[in-house]
Amino acid sequence: MTRRLAQVAKKVGVSEATVSRVLNGKPGVSEATRRSVLSALDVLGYERPTQLRGERARLVGLVLPELQNPIFPAFAEVIGGALAQQGLTPVLCTQTKGGVSEADYVDLLLQQQVSGVVFAGGLYAQADAPHEHYEQLAERKIPVVLVNAAIDDLGFPCVSCDDAVAVEQAWRHLDSLGHERIGLVLGPDDHMPSRRKLAMARAAAAAVGRTLPDEHVARAMFSLEGGQAAANRLLERGITGIICASDPLALGAVRAARRRKLDVPADVSVVGYDDSAFMSCTEPPLTTVRQPIEAMGRAAVDLLCAQIQGGAVPQEELLFEPELVVRGSTGQAARRRSA
Repeated sequence: MTRRLAQVAKKVGVSEATVSRVLNGKPGVSEATRRSVLSALDVLGYERPTQLRGERARLVGLVLPELQNPIFPAFAEVIGGALAQQGLTPVLCTQTKGGVSEADYVDLLLQQQVSGVVFAGGLYAQADAPHEHYEQLAERKIPVVLVNAAIDDLGFPCVSCDDAVAVEQAWRHLDSLGHERIGLVLGPDDHMPSRRKLAMARAAAAAVGRTLPDEHVARAMFSLEGGQAAANRLLERGITGIICASDPLALGAVRAARRRKLDVPADVSVVGYDDSAFMSCTEPPLTTVRQPIEAMGRAAVDLLCAQIQGGAVPQEELLFEPELVVRGSTGQAARRRSA
């Protein structure tokens, strides 16, 4: 019992005495705090006291495209914790290959009469993907918030890391190290964050009197294996600096260089994106552009709660500033070893 009180109190950010008053139905606790404590019980897997079991938890869908990329569990932790503090219970919906689709999850969430949905990555970022399930949510007037670069005309508030600033920081860093042959490993053609990154890379190249040829841009699925295959194509074209659209893609690029007996960073410099867990522990530690996950996640929950409470929210995208984190995977440009 004591352990349960301590865990719930820590999750909500209140005293154990406050948690005890809620569980025992005592007065002196605000309704918002009471809901937060009950939601924390649900999230932590504890049974509610008998007298409180009749109360239906206020559910919020948290839809993620995958859990292999550590950036998504990081978003889930921040958003889930912020929801619990508002008395809302997150329902984690993670897509797997050949498993439940994003549209199927939306159907399930509507059946559960959720109070709202947060999408942290998904089909809304792909221009050519099906979007009917988003229209279904809009028609039902379900509060929705999107995280990171949605396509136009969906009509939902969006919280994004500024992809243009991220690539500008990475490009300037490699340029300052003397790299003249810089390439990009991006997601599919219709992926909106990748489109933004490409546009800024072309602008950054033009600013120093260079161009970014199409053959210096490689497309990949967002995985380590995808990054390795795409980086191989760039290395064949003499690229010495690679900017990647995710950390797993960057780790794939490092592997591709090593398979070619190239040293990172002596022969090839690699920059990732996200600064997800353990990127400081790789060999070499990965230079990457950090997304402000904590600030973005909390902003997404604030926007969702404002909608749930019937308030108006800004429809324009909220852009958050990234931060370049320089580690050991980037260094001064050098002549490529002869094959």
